[in-house]
Amino acid sequence: MKVLYSFSVVLLLAALAFFGSQVSGLRPFFGVMAPLVAITAFLAGISYRVLKWAASPVPFRIPTTCGQQKSLPWIKHAALESPAGKLGVWGRMALEVLLFRSLFRNTRAELRDGPRLVYGEEKWLWLAALAFHWSFLIVFLRHLRFFMEPVPVCVLALQKIDAFFQVGSPELYLTSVIILVALAYLLCRRLGEPQVRYVSLFSDYFALFLLLGLAGSGVWMRHFTKVDIVAIKQLAIGLVTFSPAVPEAVGPLFFVHLFLLSVLLAYFPFSKLVHMPGVFLSPTRNLANSNRTKRHLNPWNHPVKVHTYQEWEEEFRDKIVAAGLPLDKE
Repeated sequence: MKVLYSFSVVLLLAALAFFGSQVSGLRPFFGVMAPLVAITAFLAGISYRVLKWAASPVPFRIPTTCGQQKSLPWIKHAALESPAGKLGVWGRMALEVLLFRSLFRNTRAELRDGPRLVYGEEKWLWLAALAFHWSFLIVFLRHLRFFMEPVPVCVLALQKIDAFFQVGSPELYLTSVIILVALAYLLCRRLGEPQVRYVSLFSDYFALFLLLGLAGSGVWMRHFTKVDIVAIKQLAIGLVTFSPAVPEAVGPLFFVHLFLLSVLLAYFPFSKLVHMPGVFLSPTRNLANSNRTKRHLNPWNHPVKVHTYQEWEEEFRDKIVAAGLPLDKE
């Protein structure tokens, strides 16, 4: 039911944009108001989450490590697993952000006949996640050509590299295929594996269907339906320059694509998808493991009145002597 509900919601959103954009009075809503509200919600939500995380107290170092900490010279130190300085932290963060290093080492548990618990690798999940994120980034950078005039040389070069194989006309982008295959695998994995399906929520399926709808509508517009690129670019530049205009040549399928993107932007800061800035602010990742080389004090400690053992002994001296217990101070 969670799968059906999430798919129905995404389908309803797409139908709302498709049919609503054909009403002349609603075209400014789907072409101007919805994107601007979504961008505002995205920026405000991301700022709130980042500021909230940054304000969280971290009184002591809690780096996640699975390697030998730096100690004696004759003990081999795991510089990336347990970094002792900023250079090691930067290296570990770079591998985590760019290559998903922790996900690469992820394992899965499976109960087989016996019964016996078997642990195995989960490299396909790592590959699908890496392919999706990098493809999404490249697709985002390619779309900058709609918001800039003239188009930067780096964007044109990236577009040429993405269409290197020159399949069909218009050229088929490699990232268009990869992102759809990666999302399809992630959805099939969530549906096919009982353990993953058991812990999946409505929000998990909703995000996948929303991304599939966004990528699928973009591919459909490029290869199966003719759209007016000039009118779309006019609308895009109008949005970023705060002089919005909705040309009549813009078709309803583009409004579906744009509205799904607007929903994704507005939903992003309040969902699990907002893990991107969190990895940079996580104290388990961005701190060096220098607990043996440096003493860390809680900066929020304030003077408090304490009752020492010597004071306690003086207070109960008679009772301690009567009980025959030894005293530190005779």
